[in-house]
Amino acid sequence: MQTPVSTQRFSLTQVQVQSFALPLLFALFGLIMGSWAGRIPALAAGVHVSHAALSMVLLCGGLGAVVSYPISSWLMGNYGARKTLLVSGLALLADLVSIGMAPTVPRLMLAVLMLGITASTFDVAVNSAATRREKQTGKSELSRLHGLGCAGGLAGATLGSLMASLHIAPATHFVMLAGPLALVLWGACQMLDIDDAAEHVEKKKFALPRGPLALLGAIGFLGSMAEGSIADWSGVFLREHFHATDGLAPLALSSFSVMMLASRMFGDRLKARYGAKPLVSGGAMLGAAGLFFAVLSPNAFCALFGFAVAGLGLSLVFPFVFSAAGAQGPMALAGVASMAYTGSLMGPPAIGAIAQGLGMQAAIAWIGALALAIAWVANRARLLK
Repeated sequence: MQTPVSTQRFSLTQVQVQSFALPLLFALFGLIMGSWAGRIPALAAGVHVSHAALSMVLLCGGLGAVVSYPISSWLMGNYGARKTLLVSGLALLADLVSIGMAPTVPRLMLAVLMLGITASTFDVAVNSAATRREKQTGKSELSRLHGLGCAGGLAGATLGSLMASLHIAPATHFVMLAGPLALVLWGACQMLDIDDAAEHVEKKKFALPRGPLALLGAIGFLGSMAEGSIADWSGVFLREHFHATDGLAPLALSSFSVMMLASRMFGDRLKARYGAKPLVSGGAMLGAAGLFFAVLSPNAFCALFGFAVAGLGLSLVFPFVFSAAGAQGPMALAGVASMAYTGSLMGPPAIGAIAQGLGMQAAIAWIGALALAIAWVANRARLLK
């Protein structure tokens, strides 16, 4: 007995709809985080913070990410990935609005702390859902999905630039964004083709890698410091060093993100041809060159080119390092991820202290030095193949 054509069409449509859910969630997450990062210069100006104070504000985000593991473990262990995605995503959007409305530095610090907690919890849930689907289908998808997250971040930063050029305050911008994105989040969670079974999540706050894995952890640590510092400080650099407008300053992150996106879409093919080690090492050296070019640029537009080159060079660090760690088992991946989160925690205050004492040029040059360190360590990482 043949299946009716209408039923076949319905099943095909249902599968197609479900296949959009995870890409949509990754892009949504990138859009939210890009929107936050793109408005950091305006938020800092709104509460009149110094470089040192801004570094402490950003430190709260890294601290929130580190302390989020018990929360994500409890949510995933009791409610599964779908409900964790919905709850943490709605909390993330609410917190984005509270960041925009924060009238003082202490209130902003508290809001950014909550951003770190909710964003990290969402990140755990969405990657758990993606990993489960990879196991079910036997098809690798994480690289493409992370590329879509990068595309969302680019869109968020570009939207932030547009809103700033129209003199729309961050609070108004985030309120306008939160409502539609909440509806998209709810729809994507409904389409998600996973059951609601509870999942086991690593509950340790830190699981430091040892032996050969320590080098992968070191790359994750340095890469997190470098990438996070560019996201947080590139717009501030353009604004303060070149006196860029609120509309131009967020384009530093946009130029970085667009080249990172383009490279990640072709990263798997390049890895098959050349291997991970030369791509990570050579790319990090290219990233350092781009950052040093931005530091020495005569104007903001040349600096944008430097940040674009940095995005191209640093784009494959995380996909290949996490892939190498994951090949050694889930505990290895957890250890490398722990070191990466530690890097995101230490990066903002380090860059802020350098900017406060030596200026923004020295701070961006320090990120270039981190990229050179990534290249040096990658050349010695035996597990990076």
